[in-house]
Amino acid sequence: MSPQERSRLIDALLDGDISEADFLRLEAEFTVDPEARREYYDRLTLSALLEEESKAAAPIRIESAVTRNYWPLAFVGLAAAVAISFLGPWGRWARRAGPATPAVATAPVVEQRESGYAVLSGQAGAVWRGTTALADGALVPAGRLGLAAGLAQLELFSGVTVVVEGDAEFEIVSPMEMSVARGKVRVHVPEPARGFSITTAKGRVVDLGTEFALDVAPEHSEMHVLKGDIEWHPLTTAMRHLEKGEALHVDADGVGAPIAANTAAFVGVGEMGERMAVARGARRAEWERSISSLRNDPRLVAFFQMSSSDPADRRVANESAGGRNILSEGAVVAAARVTDRWGKTGGALDFSPAGSRVRLNVPGRYHALTFVTWVKINSLDRWYNSLFLTDGHDLHEPHWQIMNDGRLFFSVKKRDTWDESKGEKDKKIYFSPPFWNSGMSGRWLMIATVYDPDARHVTHYLNGQQLSQEAVPEEYLVESVSIGAASLGNWDLPNRDEPRYAVRNLNGSMDEFALFAAALSPTEIAGLYENGKP
Repeated sequence: MSPQERSRLIDALLDGDISEADFLRLEAEFTVDPEARREYYDRLTLSALLEEESKAAAPIRIESAVTRNYWPLAFVGLAAAVAISFLGPWGRWARRAGPATPAVATAPVVEQRESGYAVLSGQAGAVWRGTTALADGALVPAGRLGLAAGLAQLELFSGVTVVVEGDAEFEIVSPMEMSVARGKVRVHVPEPARGFSITTAKGRVVDLGTEFALDVAPEHSEMHVLKGDIEWHPLTTAMRHLEKGEALHVDADGVGAPIAANTAAFVGVGEMGERMAVARGARRAEWERSISSLRNDPRLVAFFQMSSSDPADRRVANESAGGRNILSEGAVVAAARVTDRWGKTGGALDFSPAGSRVRLNVPGRYHALTFVTWVKINSLDRWYNSLFLTDGHDLHEPHWQIMNDGRLFFSVKKRDTWDESKGEKDKKIYFSPPFWNSGMSGRWLMIATVYDPDARHVTHYLNGQQLSQEAVPEEYLVESVSIGAASLGNWDLPNRDEPRYAVRNLNGSMDEFALFAAALSPTEIAGLYENGKP
């Protein structure tokens, strides 16, 4: 991009009449070129100062007209982003080179926050009561939880590990406190968390190190010291000190009687790990049986499981029986092999290293399309986070990605030329509501999007459930979609004259991708999730 063209686009951005295509080009420049960022910041500063002069003593207020455009609202805060996030070397140079640039008012940066005191690190046969449905890696929500059956392993932020066995009702009150109304728990307390306590209806257990267990029922309670010692503080009598090998049976009236500690009566971390592995293996076996028919689905164009028996193999095979005639394999670039959603080492690809992608070429034209993938997102730290993007964005080609605010993005380019003064755009973008937040980091999710030109709608899905559905207007309907050269987990290729590129690789992992030349039904999407969830 020439300096003259860059200046013209910056003017259009500040005036609020930039097209999406030009916005994307300018965004790429800002991402890779410090000179472009400096020019934008200087121009924005000048605009702010001129506005300040025009308002006399009024405080500076930057409100670019770009908010009226249809491209992502995240760019409205670019003043702050350029001034803070993108300062880098040129910002330091500016401070050395001369007088300080006049301050520009920017919106305060809001630090991300989450709620909870523990993470669900694993489960085996867990059935959660009520509307609660926790996935591995999820933050444990506040309030009382019910585990109707199975096992759940919790890792508290204090370092305490708790294995809960259903039927149970419990609450994580703080990183150092838990309450149990019913059920069996086994607790490992490391040295930094000494003093961790559990409250029951009959009293409170305070750990003095290292491992203990409780069996809480309406008619009685038991506490077993497996290692170290504890204090038992009953509601009605004096505190009792229990050491390794000792246990206490407390009846409905609160009367305690000594019994022998029984380690075998409670599931510990080691056994929990074995059970989780068995459960994952059984689920994976079910999935492998179900995908034998999926591979033969005549609508399936591409089906990639990212695993390979050879860690050095930089290819992924198309497992679609019919699709292999169209697309035989994908080429892995830079992405690292990591553990997949089933716990298999090397079964997924991590796209977070710079330049990571899987290169594909999908010839032909397609009427309807369904995209399905399993991903584990670390963060959405790019404006656009790629799932499946064609090179460039040519006529009738689809783009599928995630915005930095957690919205799914899908589009099919309708026209190469358009007139925004007449309300024309090159395409319509179909956004889902935000579905991702930082509390979901590290969790495996199934994402799907269906483009159905017959029904004339685009539908986004998360974990088998519909996120949103939007009508396809007549003026943006594309009935013959082409793909060609494309990438999983990234976008576009730099060329010899312009090696710089926008950073859009997915900061996360993918262990499965399917492309159907058809609009799958909601029932089929739900079935793929139910069969494929670990």
